[in-house]
Amino acid sequence: MKNYLAPILLLLVITTSFGQTEKIINKSVSERFEANYNADNFEAIFSSFSPEMQKALPLDRTKEFLTGLKKQAGKITKRQFVTYEQTYASYKTNFERALFAVNISVDNNAKINGLFVKPFKENNLPKLDRNSTKLILPFNNEWTVIWGGDTKELNYHVESEAQKNAFDILILNEKGHSFKTDGKTNEDYYAFGKDLIAPCDGEVVLVVDGVKDNIPGILNPIYVPGNSVIIKTKNNEFLVFAHFKQHSILVKQGQMIKQGQLLGLCGNSGNSSEPHLHFHIQNIEDMNSATGVKCYFDKIHVNGQLKTDYSPIQKEKISN
Repeated sequence: MKNYLAPILLLLVITTSFGQTEKIINKSVSERFEANYNADNFEAIFSSFSPEMQKALPLDRTKEFLTGLKKQAGKITKRQFVTYEQTYASYKTNFERALFAVNISVDNNAKINGLFVKPFKENNLPKLDRNSTKLILPFNNEWTVIWGGDTKELNYHVESEAQKNAFDILILNEKGHSFKTDGKTNEDYYAFGKDLIAPCDGEVVLVVDGVKDNIPGILNPIYVPGNSVIIKTKNNEFLVFAHFKQHSILVKQGQMIKQGQLLGLCGNSGNSSEPHLHFHIQNIEDMNSATGVKCYFDKIHVNGQLKTDYSPIQKEKISN
């Protein structure tokens, strides 16, 4: 599963630093930017750019950027001044579907000469090296780790802050194939429709359902995790499950669940090329601000051998 929302860089103009109280000029410009953004008035935003900014980011590119941002994140619902970063007034900005830092630099003529949007990071987020909650594997029978481990060769997820310790897991037959015949339909894959279960007791804090399953080989980059569930453990670890089958999730947000309880069925929704489970742990709920936590399972079989307190890696066959 790819990154959810990559940082979007427009233009950086670095001069001097300000103090940490929001200046009136920044307050006025940022309020107009928010109003015009929410109203789809992107030409007005372009008109608020300095000549240098307009040259660096012509109107068509401005519209393309803002349209793409709104499609992914939605409207701005709340914005709070945080600090100055060099010439930029930095705002903690809640969008409908994301939390970003929106940084705006303004010149002496009250024109925007720099705009930088990136995932918002709290300075006091909890840091976790690994899970302390004892976990079972989130499925029955034997599955195979396709991506898992601490290096890029073993796990492409390592380049993502939130997903750096993630697993992609599916079912292979004795020939190493994940499907029975030609792999053209989801039903042809061994993992499709298989039960996904809770690795521990916890609270369901997020449920997304209703995303269509993909035709194998055709990804959906609009909502990357597809149908998904996040479980919060008693130790404040957040377990993330992605790519459930459409309309198969059986738990609800706010529900307390038990280890081994059925969550839903494995599917092929979101940024997924074939039916599989994406699973990782992070330190907070918001995937745009989270840091990945290395996942260890209490007692599992790995290639037929019992392992205790173990984190599987690529190509290993694992079962409870």
